[in-house]
Amino acid sequence: MTPAVPIALLADRIRRAGEMAATHDTDLLLVTPGTDLRYLIGADGESHERLTCLVLPAAGHRAPPALVVPRLEAPGYAGLPLDELGVEIVTWVDGDDPYLLVSDLAGGPRRVGVVDSMPAAHVFGLRDAFPEVTQELAGPVLRELRMRKDTAEVAELRAAGAAIDRVHARMAEFLKPGRTEEQVAADIAAAIVDEGHTTAAFVIVGSGPNGASPHHDVSDRVIEDGDVVVIDIGGPLPSGYNSDCTRTYAVGSAPAASVQEAYAVLQDAQERAVAAARPGATAEQVDAAARQPITAAGLGERFLHRTGHGIGLDVHEEPYIVGGNALPLEPGMAFSVEPGVYLDGEWGARIEDIVVLTDDGCERLNTRPRDLVVL
Repeated sequence: MTPAVPIALLADRIRRAGEMAATHDTDLLLVTPGTDLRYLIGADGESHERLTCLVLPAAGHRAPPALVVPRLEAPGYAGLPLDELGVEIVTWVDGDDPYLLVSDLAGGPRRVGVVDSMPAAHVFGLRDAFPEVTQELAGPVLRELRMRKDTAEVAELRAAGAAIDRVHARMAEFLKPGRTEEQVAADIAAAIVDEGHTTAAFVIVGSGPNGASPHHDVSDRVIEDGDVVVIDIGGPLPSGYNSDCTRTYAVGSAPAASVQEAYAVLQDAQERAVAAARPGATAEQVDAAARQPITAAGLGERFLHRTGHGIGLDVHEEPYIVGGNALPLEPGMAFSVEPGVYLDGEWGARIEDIVVLTDDGCERLNTRPRDLVVL
């Protein structure tokens, strides 16, 4: 494994994670393989029945960070700059108790934060090794860091947005009457990789009545002339940062006037929500900006989901753009703005862009037309 992130930036993340843990009165962060580990050391590893865990003390504790890893998997971490990051690598072999090893390294903590994605088997193994220690989720600590993207992260998200835009620009190659959703999705998935992603994380092709299900996926339905089709696609770049963009198309011929009128409302709602996305606004205010014109048009019950989600190393992460979330938005936060309308048994539509907040507004990372394009 070789990290794509500069060593100085990784070191700063580790330092700030320790400081944030201390602020939350958490003595120790325990980070198993996944995107939290990738954020901190530049590689996510894999989570098996054998414990791999970054032991990260809060600021003010004398013990250095340590990566506990099975000896047979240690070569996979050889390309990481662990020495430069001040992370000691500690190996164990089958027959050892890795949870007691973590306990020995921990130095008598009172409260430990385990990453939200840690497998339950490891959570309970650590609980047995720390019987008097309070376990809590590390999410509230790490999301404070991960929500605010640094310059390198924004650059990767910008590249991901451009890559998925290139796929949408090719949609006329794939989306034609007489083809099934599955056939279209297979071509789109190949194009996602061709345009710079490592894989297609998801491909939604919702044609006609299937478009009324926001997370439809694909089926063997044959796309017909006049169908409205929702295309929601994305995936990770080699850096791990993700794209996610939705456009809605009409196939063959323009849809009915009623569809076009409802779509115009949706397009206006998405524009209003993007305009509301600026530092100092709250997440729920952006959601309300999208919801108000749709509700005023009598389509409020057809908007079935939140307006957006954060994006980075995970496709869905903090902040969530939803009613009831009073989180003030700050520069560096990146999230989707994706209102939709869904008419059961008939059709659906969604428009989704990724935005990142700047000092005085936001930058759209997707630039393809948002009109109801007829292919």
